Order: sequence, then C-alpha cells, then structure tokens
Amino acid sequence: DRGVYLLISLLQALNGFVLVVTSEGLIFYSSHTIQDYLGFHQTDVMHQSIFELIHTEDQPEFRRNLHWALDPPRTPEGEPSPAVGKSLDSSAVIYKPDQLPTENSSFLERSFVCRFRCLLDNSSGFLALNLQGRLKFLHGQNKRSEDGSVLPPQLALFAISTPLQPPSILQIRTKNMIFRTKHKLDFTPLACDAKGKIVLGYTEAELRMRGTGYQFVHAADMLYCAENHVRMMKTGESGLTVFRLLTKDNHWKWVQANARLVYKNGKPEYIVVTQRPLVDEEGGEHLRKRSMHLPFTFATGEALLYQSAHPLPGFPDLFQSKGKPSKSKKPSCSHVGRSEKNGIDPRSLLGAVMQQDKAVY
Repeated sequence: DRGVYLLISLLQALNGFVLVVTSEGLIFYSSHTIQDYLGFHQTDVMHQSIFELIHTEDQPEFRRNLHWALDPPRTPEGEPSPAVGKSLDSSAVIYKPDQLPTENSSFLERSFVCRFRCLLDNSSGFLALNLQGRLKFLHGQNKRSEDGSVLPPQLALFAISTPLQPPSILQIRTKNMIFRTKHKLDFTPLACDAKGKIVLGYTEAELRMRGTGYQFVHAADMLYCAENHVRMMKTGESGLTVFRLLTKDNHWKWVQANARLVYKNGKPEYIVVTQRPLVDEEGGEHLRKRSMHLPFTFATGEALLYQSAHPLPGFPDLFQSKGKPSKSKKPSCSHVGRSEKNGIDPRSLLGAVMQQDKAVY
C-alpha cells in the first residue's frame, strides 16, 4: 500500500503522464494523470488506437518512433494506412529477440513531439506533447501466431508525455481539481466523484434531490448549455462548454466541461461530464466571446431579446419578486407547485430558473 501511495504521489508531482504503446499502436497503459492534460479518462483510452488521439500530420512521426529502426514498413498503394482504425494487428511486424538490439541500447531511446487531441484546450483542440522514453520488451502478453505457437515479447514504447509549453502557476493549481459527474439523458444529476464534492460542496443526495441539473446552472448560461446538450444528443459529444455552476454556499463557480453519451446495447444510457474549474477571469473572457456570437444579451440573468429593454407580454416574473425572497438554499415545494399551476414544466429551463433563489444573483 505504501508503494502504491508513493507511485500516485510521484505521478501527481510529474508534469505529464506515463504512456505505454505497443508496436501495433495500441495504448497498453496510461497513467490516470492523462485526464489532467488531455481531458480523457484513463479507461477511455486504454486498449484504444493511439492514432485516434494524434493529429493527422503527426501520425507518421509517431509510427516511425514505434519501429525499432525508425523505418516502419510502408503501406502498399491503394491500401488504407495502418494508422487508421483501432485494429492494427494486421500491420504488426513480429520480430525475434535476437533480431533486435539489446534493451539497454541507446539506439532504442526516443524523444519526439506530437500533437494530441485535448478536451481541455479550447484554442485548437490539440496539445503539443514531448514524448521521452525508450522501446522496451513488453512481457506477459502470451500472444500466439497463426500456427498456434507463442510469440516472443515485442518492443513497446514506454514514455513520459509532458506539455511542450510549461504550465502556468494557474494551471498547476487547477489541474488536480478536474472532476466528473454522471447524469440522466435530461441532465438530471445521478452521481459525482470525490473532487466534484469538494469543488461544489454537495453530497450526491443533495445533487439528486434538486431534480433537473439546470437548477445548478446560471440563468445567463442555460440556453448556451441547452444548445450544447442538444448537440451532444445528436453527435454523442457536447464539445467544450464554459458555464457557471451554483455551489452549496450560494456562489457561482466557472467550469469548462465536455459531456459525452455512454451507450449500452447501441442505445444512449446516461451522460458523463468531465469538468475543470476556472477562475472568474477565464470565465468572464469566455462569456465576452460568447456574447459576440449571440443575437441578444443574456449576461445578467435577463433575456433582452434583440436589445429590447421592455418585458415580454405575458412573461412571468422569473423569481416571483413580489414579497421577500426566500432565504432557503433548497427549492421549496411551493415553487414547484406554483410552476405547475402556471402551466410551466418544472423540468424546463424556465421552470429551473423559477426554482432558483433570487439571492444567488
């Protein structure tokens, strides 16, 4: 147990993550810290093709470094590149140990740069990583050839992947607070990991009792989140979404999130959201960029459609501002009932806003 704890501490202190890639291009192992740099969970990438994560222009360079002589076999014209797809067994060249350099040979050392897909990088979607390590024999695979004989261990790339650009102090402070939440298809919260409970302050029971997850979203971000929610239901992934979540102590916390559908038997079953906390300055910058692309102002919690300052006829007061605002941090049953009496579905965006406490704004 002490050794495992020490290993986890070393990985957290390391500015990067550990990667083991087979000669076929399959990810044999990745440390859990890959999530801090690329946004992908460890289980999302294990046993997947490394080329699914690498920029198209950098795939030949990565393939070259997987080969012991830096000279991978060329694909005949007219055939698809082995870099495409997840099953690369057909492109693998099997070597006997006596055909390869010894493991301590400097000839097997590797140091090169590739761009990886990054869910946390909102500028280009890719992060340049320096991979430094060496080719070593990967034992214990027990693979067999077509005639049934056991294949000898093959070389695999063991490397530490570090960002080409050193992280800022801000990134170092926030990289270890990435958290994940699980939701129903309508975004109702189901579960939250330990880091999420620290960032937001809620227990899982408190998250589930609110009903719709939009009750935790700032009114000025609801339409923006709903648009990406619809996109995710159509494509399987929301793309980077920056918005404010309500914490238990009634403060707004900016997060950068990416949601994706999880399927079971070919049908979407639930949503998993990976979220990274942002400082207010970062969130404000995203809000300014977002406002430039919308035909209306929605930055203060009020929709001023087409710059109109007049209230829409028949549009109810969102917070029932008559009388004193409720001091309770939990939505009251009277709010829900009132929404239903007015013919407003409490699960709708308007219903979610009406159940929020005016004091949080």
